[in-house]
Parts: sequence; structure tokens; C-alpha cells
Amino acid sequence: MTNRKKILNDPVYGFISIPSPLLFDLVEHPYFQRLRRIKQLGLSEYVYPGALHTRFHHALGAMHLMGQATATLCSKGNQLSEAECEAAQIAILLHDIGHGPFSHVLECCILEDVPHEAISLMLMRDLNEQFGGALTLAISMFEGTYHRPFFHQLISSQLDMDRMDYLNRDCFYTGVAEGTIGAERIIKMLDLDNDQLVVEDKGILSVENFLNARRIMYWQVYLHKTSICCESMMTQILRRARFLIRNADSGRERLDGLPDFLLFLRESISMDDFRANPAYLQAFTRLDDYDVWACVKAWATHPDAVLATLCRILLDRHLYKIMLSNEPFAPALVDELAAQLRAKGVSDDELSYFLVEGQASNAAYMPTGDSIRIKSKTGYVRDIADASELANIGALSTIVRRHYICWARELDWATAK
Repeated sequence: MTNRKKILNDPVYGFISIPSPLLFDLVEHPYFQRLRRIKQLGLSEYVYPGALHTRFHHALGAMHLMGQATATLCSKGNQLSEAECEAAQIAILLHDIGHGPFSHVLECCILEDVPHEAISLMLMRDLNEQFGGALTLAISMFEGTYHRPFFHQLISSQLDMDRMDYLNRDCFYTGVAEGTIGAERIIKMLDLDNDQLVVEDKGILSVENFLNARRIMYWQVYLHKTSICCESMMTQILRRARFLIRNADSGRERLDGLPDFLLFLRESISMDDFRANPAYLQAFTRLDDYDVWACVKAWATHPDAVLATLCRILLDRHLYKIMLSNEPFAPALVDELAAQLRAKGVSDDELSYFLVEGQASNAAYMPTGDSIRIKSKTGYVRDIADASELANIGALSTIVRRHYICWARELDWATAK
């Protein structure tokens, strides 16, 4: 028989194992292999050239950390069965399986109010049928319906294995050393209190570092102004493509592309549509970053000047100019930028593709719901914001919003047309 207990060489953690035949079979499944073709950080490679890692890398890393976490809990006298430990690793392995091309970047462009978590759950249920019910326990943990809530906290909370891995991995591949966290130290400090996840007070400094690192990574990587700019440009490409494909009967040039991708541009597919027609879910499992880039390359020579220009300048990294502000931009500034684009020949119908306003927000810690709980030696449990001596931990719960405006400052519209 084929050995299905594999060891992989991970650049972040070294040698990690796929500990069971079922986990191996799930990794080998086409649904999971698709994650090789979806980058973890979308378009961040335009800022950090090394940010080329994928959702595939991240999911395997999160699975590895889950194995360490359950082993730590067992070592402290908590009773976890082998089936529970395997189910927890399955749930975290598959937690991102519902991501579409460019991860979060295009989530609102390709689908209508269908979060990737909902698609992950649909795919997990599909896999459960394919594997004869072997994922039932993992699904209940993922949904948060299992009677031991700490398993869901390990999968999805403010100190889960998902965040542990992506912070570790993203700072490794971007080279942003300030985002480094002591994941191994935090995991060693995990324990349970009434089936709720807690951190021993010896790990409080590591948790403080974790929260600060998360805040730094958001503003320095995830919400970096150039990443926001690139994402805005890609969003406008899809917006224009969707407009063209839905108005193809008005004499406009035909829009070519890969069938599954064009399906999601042509139709407005909701959660109800996914439930009613399994073909949509199967089409979604064939989407990845390559579909989008293939179309962007092809559309760079499309007769539609707006679409072709958007694709060409993104491919060549002739990016929009971007400004950030803590306050909404004055209407006079927006009007001035619009006037500059009109002076170059951009019509009012075309203006919104080359002048984009938006808002980015971030809170490193939200002390509601599944808060991070610190357990003292005497057994007293309290929130990290109360246990920490750092005054700024409480401040991290404040939602910080930044407004942005980006525009095609170097647009040569006369030549483009």
C-alpha cells in the first residue's frame, strides 16, 4: 500500500508531517490542490517581491500548528481523543478552501454577498459525502456547533491557528521582521478552562507581541497603500469586463476568456444560486489566479480602450497615484482630480474607472465574543486587555479607518484611444 503519512519541508517550520491517511487524501484532492494557484496575499507582490506564497502553503502550516496545539493541550492533562485531534486538523486544513482568485481582493467582485467561509463550508460538506461522512466532526467544529467550544476557538478566534500561521508566514515571505510572533511560545502556553481556550499568564508577553505584530502587519502589508492601489485597479478591470460582457449585444466587441471565469462575470450569483445549482460550486472550484491573469493579458489588447488601458498599466506596473487620510477627502480635491482626468479626454462615463475612492479599516483586537483569556496561577481568568500592563492593548481594540483616493495621474488617454 502507498504510504500516506508524509513529511514535508516547510520553509517556516522545517519538517512537518501529514499525520493520517485521511488528511493526506484531502490534501491530494483537486479542491485542495487548487489552493496552489491562489496567492495568499493577492497583489502584495507588487510591494514585496517575495510575497509569492499560496493558500496551499498557509493551510498546511495551520494544520501543523493545530497538531502542536492539540498535543500541548493533551500534555497538560486535558482529554482529547484521536478523532477530535484529527478533526481539528481537518477543519483548519480546509478553512480557506472556499477562497476564490486573489483571496480577499476579488471576493466582492466575483460573487454577491457570498463570503469565502460559506463556500468553504459547502465544499467541506461536499467532501464529507465523497469521504463517506468522515468529515462530520470536523464540520461541526468549523461551524462552532461541537459541544467543546475550544476546538472552534482554535480554528476561528482572535488567537487561532489561522492567524498564528499567516502572521508567521506573511512576515517570512515579505521580509517584514516587525511582524514576527512567538507562535511556538504561545502554543506552549495554551490550556483549557471549562472547555474554553486560555493562555497561561507566563505567555502574556508573547500575546502582547502577537497583537502588536498583527497591527503592524495590517498597515505595513495587508493595507499597504500600494497594495490598496493595485487591488483597486484589479477591481476596476473586473468591473469593466463585467460591464462589457453584460452589454455584448449592444454592438460592443466580444469579450473572450476562460468559460468558468466568464460565467461569474456574466451572472450575478448569490448564495441561493449556489444552493439551488451545484454546477455553480463546481465551476467555482475551477477558478484560480491564473484565470484572472490570463484574461488580463488577453484584454490588454482589447478594442475597448478603458479595459485595455487598465490591464496594460497594471501588467506594466504603471500604478495609480494614491493618497491616504484619516478624514474623508474634501469634495474640492475630488473635483480637481476629476477635472484633470477630464482634461485628458476621460468622459464622465469612464471617470469612475480612473478615479477611485474607498476606505480601509483595521482593529488588532476586539474584546467581544471569543476574547483572548489569560489564566493566572491561581486559576483566575481575565481578558488580555485587563491582564496586560501595556496601556496600548486596550487601544488596539479601537477600529482605525483610513480613507483613500487613487487616480491615473500618468494616463495618456489620447494615445490609448
